[in-house]
Amino acid sequence: MHDELVDHLTRSSPLSRGEALRVIQDVLAYFDETTEDYVRRRHRELQAQGLVNSAIFERIAADLKYRAVAPPELTLRQLRRIVYG
Repeated sequence: MHDELVDHLTRSSPLSRGEALRVIQDVLAYFDETTEDYVRRRHRELQAQGLVNSAIFERIAADLKYRAVAPPELTLRQLRRIVYG
């Protein structure tokens, strides 16, 4: 799977075929994360850094615009509902 991309990475970097395949799988898994899963994960990470919810939700709202496939713009209230139900 993704043989052309694996070949490209092994030609253009010091990665072996196995390493290149693992990198591709990691990147695909990262971008396969749903918006809801991303919001929950980032909330936990930012909360662990000591940020307060008001700052966390502002930051998540800004970050969502830069995802590879950006979801529709979510309000701060919608973000809170994803995290807390």
